[in-house]
Amino acid sequence: MRPLDGITVVTLEHAIAAPFCTRQLADLGARVIKIERPGSGDFARAYDVRVKGMASHFVWTNRSKESLTLDVKHAESKKILDKLLEHADVLVQNLAPGAAARLGLSYEALHALHPRLIVCDISGYGADGPYRDKKAYDLLIQSESGFLSVTGTAEEPSKAGASVADIAAGMYAYTNILAALIQRGKTGKGCRIDISMLESMLEWMNFPMYYAFDGASPPVRAGASHATIYPYGPFPAGDGKTVMLGLQNEREWVIFCEQVLLMPELATDPLFLSTAARSAARKELYAIIVEAFSTMTAEEVIARLEKAQIANARLNEMRDIWEHAQLKARARWTEVASPVGALPALLPPGVPNTWTARMDAIPELGQHTQSILTELGYDAATIRQLHSEKAI
Repeated sequence: MRPLDGITVVTLEHAIAAPFCTRQLADLGARVIKIERPGSGDFARAYDVRVKGMASHFVWTNRSKESLTLDVKHAESKKILDKLLEHADVLVQNLAPGAAARLGLSYEALHALHPRLIVCDISGYGADGPYRDKKAYDLLIQSESGFLSVTGTAEEPSKAGASVADIAAGMYAYTNILAALIQRGKTGKGCRIDISMLESMLEWMNFPMYYAFDGASPPVRAGASHATIYPYGPFPAGDGKTVMLGLQNEREWVIFCEQVLLMPELATDPLFLSTAARSAARKELYAIIVEAFSTMTAEEVIARLEKAQIANARLNEMRDIWEHAQLKARARWTEVASPVGALPALLPPGVPNTWTARMDAIPELGQHTQSILTELGYDAATIRQLHSEKAI
């Protein structure tokens, strides 16, 4: 038995934040009914065609769900939604600001009819305040939250290579829904969860915010290096490959000088005697390290770092991850079905040894419309009529 077996989630979702949240609920066993626009569906379906014709974002965030196509503006849609919510435990939505309320799907409108229902609203800036109606996308929130100001190089800010603002919001929605289900088990009552992408990102920004507390200077943009600790970042080896390494304390600095650089005298050089000093003199220290590594391959550098127990990593590309030895050794890959055939999928992190994560198919658009409406009591003739009216 999975933790959320028997839990039903109805979701009006698109893009990444809400779909990532609900996919994780599905991983734990929840039944997730994804309501999509007839004809086109979740617009993330069309982001790209990199996975045998399917979109990479959609493949990632939509396994184990049921797809119900429904025109939410059609007269019959409210009846269908009402029937779905009679048996639902959670409603998740990340529609445009105010859209859910206009459809009668606000927590205030639903609570009297469905007192046990948990309603999770995901938006860019939250349910109130002067930014409530402002459009929000991942890159815009990375900018608004200050993330871009500390990411990149001294010359130019850079966005994260993954949708970190969407992921942050999806994770906080997911964990708060789990907490709300526990609370409902004690009180019998549902609740409203208001997830803001901005606030989710700002939680992750607390270190640079506190570092710049009370008017202090913020962390510098240091590319792939650490902004305040050095050496901590990428260094080229003699074969042109890059090694990442990180020193955390003075003991490791001495070991690094003696066993990796083979320059024990460097450990007592006044220019490098503390973390702050090494960070201030990073240009000089970088040149020394690069010169020492220039006679070795990346694998030889890593072997020396490993022997000295200095933290390190390879600068892997995406093709390296598919073949990563650690993931293979821990059997972290499985397959999921999809409209284009079986696809590899990474198992969810942290699943206990008492149950197996749900890894069901990625749905075709509208794949479950007929079966869900039949389950709700609609006969074949009525379903055909709804199809002809493009309601479903």
